Amino acid sequence: MLVEDNPDDAELTRRLLRRICQDRDIFLAADAEEALRCLEGLHDEGAGLPDLMLLDIKLPRLSGMELLERLKGSPKFRGIPVVMLTGSIVSEHIQRSYDLGAVTYLLKPISEDDLLLTLSYLT
Repeated sequence: MLVEDNPDDAELTRRLLRRICQDRDIFLAADAEEALRCLEGLHDEGAGLPDLMLLDIKLPRLSGMELLERLKGSPKFRGIPVVMLTGSIVSEHIQRSYDLGAVTYLLKPISEDDLLLTLSYLT
């Protein structure tokens, strides 16, 4: 699942994911609330939850950090590995991401090599 509000970043990342993970469904949410609705729907339908979430830190209304905190506080969703996406290297954001349970973070725009390395680490 990709949670990204910037259409250009979302399209670039989606293309990379499709190229790397050809046999996987890719769910795209434009904000944290849409991501939560999608996760709840998948859970309620008995469908499998995402193997990974790429989550933008800066989202409208509910931030990526707030969504991460909710996910890791939920027995239903805490097992989803979350990779935070950021356009800057603000050390407080990075440390807070790890404190809340993110597995790592990637700088935007995401490179194919960084994404491949992250995916190989998580599988």
